[in-house]
Amino acid sequence: MATTMTSNKLNLYLLPLIIASLATANLVSATVFTLQNRCPYTVWPGTLSGNGAAVLGEGGFAMFPGALVQLTAPAGWSGRFWARTGCNFDEAGNGNCLTGDCGLLKCTGGGAPPVTLAEFTIGSSVTDKDFYDVSLVDGYNVGMGLRATGGDGDCQYAGCVTDLNANCPPELRVTDSGSGVVVACKSACEAFNAPEFCCTGDHATPQTCSPTQYSAMFKSACPAAYSYAYDDASSTCTCTGSDYLITFCPTGSS
Repeated sequence: MATTMTSNKLNLYLLPLIIASLATANLVSATVFTLQNRCPYTVWPGTLSGNGAAVLGEGGFAMFPGALVQLTAPAGWSGRFWARTGCNFDEAGNGNCLTGDCGLLKCTGGGAPPVTLAEFTIGSSVTDKDFYDVSLVDGYNVGMGLRATGGDGDCQYAGCVTDLNANCPPELRVTDSGSGVVVACKSACEAFNAPEFCCTGDHATPQTCSPTQYSAMFKSACPAAYSYAYDDASSTCTCTGSDYLITFCPTGSS
């Protein structure tokens, strides 16, 4: 009897510690994304989650200049973020955007190219690596910087801080029909829909799909971003146990 009582007392003592440890483990394994708008105009971030993962920020919302928004993702989360510009929505959340459009305030799918993307695959445990990048494979609309905070490993900075719209070749430009201002820069794949630019058909492998003059231009302007589909070696970043700061217009320019 004494042994049983001692064992019960020990279990009662350990139970709160076990619960606290589990709670701490869950807290540590969550990843916090801080979105910052340094553009001189409102952006409407869109979010897309993969593999049935939790939808962050209900899929989309508005951010005024200078705004900060924090979103928490569970372990194992994968998905992407992008900025939409020139949006108009009604009270029901229906509407459209000039760039990055998904047809709704709260996106249920990806943004229409051309659009700059921040992409993530978060580790399933606190010891697993996160993989992340900033991609111009779908073109460019807004400058973006991506910085890991508080993690271990290489934890490289990713992003495109150069305003590609200012130097976009005429054949890739997307302009505002009202003002004629360049609002986005297409990828060569979207502009020409050819296998050598899209890495499809006979060009569907890293060996047969090489950089083009357009992807080389993107890479020269933004060396810390994906420039075309097989730009993995210099563009995929890793970090362990990190949170992330995503900045739209990191230089503060339009």
